[in-house]
Amino acid sequence: MNKTQSVRMIALAVLLGAFSFMASAQQWTPKKANDWYKTQPWLVGSNFLPASAINQLEMWQAESFDPKRIDTELGYAESLGMNTMRVFLHDMVWRQDAKGFKKRIDQFLALCAKHKIRPMLVLFDSCWDPQPKLGKQHAPVLGRHNSGWVQGPGAAILSDKTKWESLRSYVKDIVGTYRNDKRILAWDIVNEPDNENANSYGKNGKIKTELPNKAQLGVELVKAGFGWAREAKPTQPITAGPWKGDWSSLEKMDDMNRFLVQNSDVITFHNYGPPEEFKKRVAELKKFGRPVICTEYMARPAGSTFQGSLPIAKAEKVGMINWGFVSGKSNTIYPWDSWQKQYTAEPPVWFHDIFRENGQPYIPAETAFIKKMTGK
Repeated sequence: MNKTQSVRMIALAVLLGAFSFMASAQQWTPKKANDWYKTQPWLVGSNFLPASAINQLEMWQAESFDPKRIDTELGYAESLGMNTMRVFLHDMVWRQDAKGFKKRIDQFLALCAKHKIRPMLVLFDSCWDPQPKLGKQHAPVLGRHNSGWVQGPGAAILSDKTKWESLRSYVKDIVGTYRNDKRILAWDIVNEPDNENANSYGKNGKIKTELPNKAQLGVELVKAGFGWAREAKPTQPITAGPWKGDWSSLEKMDDMNRFLVQNSDVITFHNYGPPEEFKKRVAELKKFGRPVICTEYMARPAGSTFQGSLPIAKAEKVGMINWGFVSGKSNTIYPWDSWQKQYTAEPPVWFHDIFRENGQPYIPAETAFIKKMTGK
């Protein structure tokens, strides 16, 4: 290497270092994050999909958007003392009709405000069907957990970087439009970015339509997504949560989880384990000095329950958002292994969900316990 090349290399390294510093500096300081968290109530809610929708597309497309049903179900949430919901958006609906999509988001936010709920909005999702299609969605597959849930972006866009500019436009438009909206709690950039869906659409599944390099593309998407969201300058915190791996230290984390912890304003995570495992995960993440919110938990047969996890979380001031709310087209009363074996009747123990479609609690003692914990 000659002297000129050496100077250029040094200059490039300095420039990249400056970009890296600017990117990391945009993350909220722990003080700012904790000051924000002190102004929040103890956050309790569910991942929300109305019973009338099989996936994000059916929830948000104009012809199937169901504000009456949404209003009813948010009323159930309010009755439990819930004050947040985690809600998945979809880039395809925006691409089809951005103006109409945002009008429906406004309707949804107004309904949330009516019921004293501030949702966390999820921009992308790496789980389940990698081939989403607009229009009328198929009927649920009998007895199969999340038989119609779709990824966003789908494989066709995720695998083609020349199409990622539209994803950037989607993030900047949605986050930018609502960057000062106090009805929104936070932004979740990508759900489980490196999930390969091995047992459903991946290598062990029956359908096998997953991309072979899906995990790496998911890592790249979440890193890009954080940057796009930062460009929109939201006043709400941004996050994306680890869901597997060793979180005991930055050194032991993989690249994905390390990035999430070092770039999220508030730390979110998923855990479907029993109370002792949940408590261990909380301790691992609280060491980073930021607010902690569990954005997925509660799978009764796996030992993750409201009675087991909520008392720990309340004592540790950890926000809690369980998977599943009202049993409906999502079929999430059935377990994950319903992709491997057939269920023809209601399972003896529901996997997820709290209410039947008519609003009756699945387990009245369970909803009474949630009310006790929230002070409702």
